[in-house]
Amino acid sequence: MPDPRHDPVIFDPEGGIARLRAIMAALRDPAGGCPWDLAQTFATIAPYTLEEAHEVADAIDRAAWGEMPGELGDLLLKVVYHAQMSQEAGLFGFYDVVRGISDKMVARHPHVFGSESRDKSPDQQTRDWEALKARERGRAGVLDGVALGLPALTRAVKLQSRAARVGFDWPDVAQVVDKVAEEAGELVEARDSLGPEALTEEFGDLMFVMANLARHLKIDPEAALRQANSKFTRRFAHIEARLAQQGLTPADSTLEAMDALWNEARAADKLRR
Repeated sequence: MPDPRHDPVIFDPEGGIARLRAIMAALRDPAGGCPWDLAQTFATIAPYTLEEAHEVADAIDRAAWGEMPGELGDLLLKVVYHAQMSQEAGLFGFYDVVRGISDKMVARHPHVFGSESRDKSPDQQTRDWEALKARERGRAGVLDGVALGLPALTRAVKLQSRAARVGFDWPDVAQVVDKVAEEAGELVEARDSLGPEALTEEFGDLMFVMANLARHLKIDPEAALRQANSKFTRRFAHIEARLAQQGLTPADSTLEAMDALWNEARAADKLRR
């Protein structure tokens, strides 16, 4: 390929996606690319892809709109990265990715691009979308195609949603709550009488039914847990700040003192609501 130091596309601020693809091709050029980029594979880039997607979600949760262009750019880079490696391997190229998703969007929106009525609710459109996906899968199993690489809570909800569409579901929330209590009791029993493998299994069962409860309540469990993580981080930072005013660290303090400061942060959170 031409010397990237003299490629006008790479240095064109308005070069758009062509610029990004040229940069990636230069980074992966065996003759003069970056050693780190040349060493990467689909498997090594996959974790970064997931990480960048989570960072986009984190920016959205924090309403950090100023960070979004950078976070979305990082995620887009991973798409271009995978497409570049695929092209090198003779599998497919970037425009195959673009063509595939474009064709899919047109095919799955006949109410926008075809003759179907646009008079649909979001819920009806979701059902129609899933029906189209099912027809595309043909005779595949109900749970086939739910990606193994999804976050576990998200995958649990998707598996349960697929099963629910064919009638395998509790009819109301009360029964799911009862199941939560049952699984919690089994976890306590496993703690007291069974080994680590059984304890892990029972904990997994409880988490799975909690994901189902979130689905019935129309809550995204990943988003809910991210919010809980943020709340814990914020409140613990309050504990550290208040202790620092006394010349202390959490390690120097007592559980009782830290718990009192936690309750102080909790009360402040309630006032902000």
